[in-house]
Amino acid sequence: MAGEEDSEISLPVETLEAPLDHVAEADAAPETVLNEPQTAAAAHVEGPMVVFAGAGSGKTRVITYRIANLLAACNVPPYEILAVTFTNKAAGEMKRRLELLVGPELVRDLWVGTFHAICARLLRRYHDAAGLTRGFVIYDDDDQRAVMNRAYKELGIDDKRFPPRQTLGRIHREKQEGTTAEEFTPGNYVEDVVKRCFVEYERRLAAANAVDFDDLLLRVLRLLEDPKSTVGDDLRRKFQHVLVDEFQDVNNVQYRLVSAFAGATKNLFVVGDDDQSIYRWRGADVRIVRNFKREQGGARIVKLEQNYRSSGNIVNAALAVIRPAKDREPKELFTENPPGALVLVVGASTERDEAAFVAERIRELADHDVELSEVAVFYRMHAQSRVLEEVLRADRIAYQVIGGMRFFERAEVKDLIAYLRVLSNPKSDVDLMRIINVPSRKIGDTTTEKLAAMANEHGTSLFDAIEPLVKSDRLGPQPKKALARFHALLTDLAASIETVGPRDLAERVLEETGYQKLLELDESDEAEARLLNLGELLGSIGEFEEEVLSLGEVPTVGGYLERITLSAAADDMKDAPRVALMTVHAAKGLEFGHVFIVGLEEDTFPFRSMDPNRENDVEEERRLAYVAVTRARHKLTLLHTERRSIFGTTRYNQPSRFLADLPPEVVSQQLTESRKAGAGRFIDREGWGAQSQAAGAPRLAWSAASQMGTPRAGPHASVPVQRAGAAPQRAAGERFVERDDDAPSAFGPSKKVLARALGSARSLLSPGSYVEHKSFGRGRVLEVDDSADPVATVKFAGWQPKRIKVSFLDVSE
Repeated sequence: MAGEEDSEISLPVETLEAPLDHVAEADAAPETVLNEPQTAAAAHVEGPMVVFAGAGSGKTRVITYRIANLLAACNVPPYEILAVTFTNKAAGEMKRRLELLVGPELVRDLWVGTFHAICARLLRRYHDAAGLTRGFVIYDDDDQRAVMNRAYKELGIDDKRFPPRQTLGRIHREKQEGTTAEEFTPGNYVEDVVKRCFVEYERRLAAANAVDFDDLLLRVLRLLEDPKSTVGDDLRRKFQHVLVDEFQDVNNVQYRLVSAFAGATKNLFVVGDDDQSIYRWRGADVRIVRNFKREQGGARIVKLEQNYRSSGNIVNAALAVIRPAKDREPKELFTENPPGALVLVVGASTERDEAAFVAERIRELADHDVELSEVAVFYRMHAQSRVLEEVLRADRIAYQVIGGMRFFERAEVKDLIAYLRVLSNPKSDVDLMRIINVPSRKIGDTTTEKLAAMANEHGTSLFDAIEPLVKSDRLGPQPKKALARFHALLTDLAASIETVGPRDLAERVLEETGYQKLLELDESDEAEARLLNLGELLGSIGEFEEEVLSLGEVPTVGGYLERITLSAAADDMKDAPRVALMTVHAAKGLEFGHVFIVGLEEDTFPFRSMDPNRENDVEEERRLAYVAVTRARHKLTLLHTERRSIFGTTRYNQPSRFLADLPPEVVSQQLTESRKAGAGRFIDREGWGAQSQAAGAPRLAWSAASQMGTPRAGPHASVPVQRAGAAPQRAAGERFVERDDDAPSAFGPSKKVLARALGSARSLLSPGSYVEHKSFGRGRVLEVDDSADPVATVKFAGWQPKRIKVSFLDVSE
C-alpha cells in the first residue's frame, strides 16, 4: 500500500545521468499505437519473456503499456508490480508515462525505481533481518575510500605499493559477483593483501552500522536466497510481476535478485538489447540476456526491430556496423522513416582540423535555425574533449561536457597546474595547499595548521613559512622531515624554471613528485584515465611551446598559465542553448537531431584495437559504435584524422574498421581543406585507408609499440611528438639552436627554406593566399606586414588568427 512503505531515498544512479531532456524512446508513432510485436509484448501476462528491443524501437512504451494492461485488464494490485531500471531519470520517465495511462493514484503504489533505490526501501523495512538498525547509513564513494584508508593504517599496509583505490575496486568487483569477504580466496600475495583489507573493510562498515552501494543489493539477495528466512519467504511472494529495463546491463547479483523476486510466479519480463551491452567494465554480462530463454525454462522471445527514431540511411549504417558482431541475437533493424541525408564521412588532417570542421558545421546549423541543444559531439575518451573545447570556445559556440568535467577542471589536471603555479609563483597559498600532500607525503592537517599559523605570525606566504617552521620546535621529527623534503623538492624544481621549457618542467614535476609512478602502480581504469589526461595536458603545453617559438619568442610557464586561465574565464555562455560534448558511454539513452562522432581511427575507436589479446574488447567497441550511431535522428557525421596528437604523443592513423562496414549507398565522403592539401593521401572506397603511393606520399609510420598494441599510457608514451630536445648547460635564460643548413628543426625551417620564404614573402604572400605550417597545418593569410623580417597574420583551421614570422611558413598551392 502507498502508506506502508518507506519513502524513496536519494542515491547515485548506476550509470551517468546527463542533465538533458533528450531522453531516448521519444517515439515518432502516436502514443496510442503499438505495432504487432509491441502489442504481443505488452499483452503478455504469465511466464517469463525476453524482449530484444533494437535502438529506438519503443521499449519504454512496451513496458508502460504492459504495466497498464496488468493493472486494467488483469486486476493486478499496483503494489505487487516491481519495475526496475538503471537510472533515476529512466524511472522518472516511466512513472510520468504511466501517470498519463492509469493516473497518479495507481502509480503511487507501484514499485518503480533503480536496483539500489528499491533495495534501500526494502532494507529500511526489513533492517532487523538484514543485521542492521533502522538508522543505517549508506556510504558514498568518498566515505568508502576513507574507510579503506583507515583499514590500511590499522593493518600497516604500504599504500604506495598497494594503492587503496585499486584494492577497493577489486573488493567491489568481488561484491558484484556476490562474493563475501569470507568466501574470497586469494591466489597470490597481492590477493592476500586484498583479503585482509576486505575483511577489515567489512568489519568497519558493520561497526559503523553502514553499507556501501554493493551491500544494498547483497543484503536483500541474502534474505531472498535464504530458504529458512521468513522474511525471505515474504520477499519471494511480495511481487506477482517483475519487469526489468535495460536488461543487457545487469550483473550477476542483479540477475539473481530479479530471478529470486520472480521465483514464486516465474513472471519475469525483461527488455534489453545485447547489441547495446557496453558496460562490461562495470560488471555487466551480456551472456545473461543472450541465455535468458535457456535459463528461464523456455521463455518467450519478442523482437522489436522497427526504429522510430532515425532516418533510413542512419538505420542502415547502424545495422551494417553491428551485423559483423559475434554471438549476437539476430535482429534486422529497419525503419519506415524517409532515407534522409547521407551519412557524411570526413577525413581531416589533425585533431584540430577535425574540431575546426565540426565547429564550422555547427555554425552552419545554427545559421539555419537549428538549436544548439539538438547537436552533440561524441568521442571515445574524455581526453579528446580538450581540443574540441578549445576550438568551440575560440569560436564562441556554447557547449557543455556531459558525464564528465571540462578538461581543465579534472583533479589530476588541476594538480599539475597547481604545481606549475607554485613553481612560477611560490606565494600562491591556495595552490600550495592543494599539492602539499599530493601525492601523499605524510604531511597531515596538524602540520598544515601549524604552517598556516607560522605564516600568519611572520606575515609571509605558506612557502616562506616552511623553513622557519622546520627549524622551530613546533613539529615532531617525522613531520619535520616530510616538510623539509617537500621544501627541497619545490626549491629544486623552481631552480630549473628558467633553463627548461614548460613541458620539460611539467614532466619533471610528474616524475620527481612521484605523481606519475603512483598512478602507474594503480592498475585501475580510473588511474589509467588520469594518466591519459595528464599526457593530454603535456600535449597542450607542447602546442603552446611550438606556437610561441613560431613567433620567435621564448615560451614560459607563466605564459602558459596565463593562457589557460584567461581562456577558461572567457567562457560566459552558460545560459545559452549549448552543444553537448560527451563520451559514447555517456550518450547511452539520449538522442539528438545532429550527431558528430570524432576519432574514428584504429586504436582510438575501437580503442586498443591493435592489441591481438583484446578481441573481446573490440567486440564491445563494436557495440559501442552501434550505440553512438543510433543516437542520431536526422544527420550523422563521422570523422577520422590522418594524424592525432593525444596524451602527449603523435599517432599516424588508419581509419576505423567500423567505417569499412558502412554500405557505399548510404555514405558521402569528404576531405577537409587541410587534408586535401596534404601529401597525396586519399581514402580508398574499397579499403577505407589505403595510402596513395603517388607523388611521394609517405607510408604510415607505425611504431613497433603501436603495432603490438596501444602505446604505453601516460606522459612518457612510446610515440614521441617532435619538439625541442634538452639543451646543454647554459647561462640562465640563454637559448640556442644548432642545425645543419638543410635540416628541419622543431624550432623552425632550414636556412634554405628561410631564404626562400624571405625572398618570396612580398611576391607570393598576400591576403587570401594559403600557407603551410608544420604544427598548425594549412592556413589562409589575412595580412602581411612590410618589414625587414616580415610577419604574417594567418587563420589556421581550429585556431584563432596567429601572427607568425614568414620564415616559419611555406607557400601552399
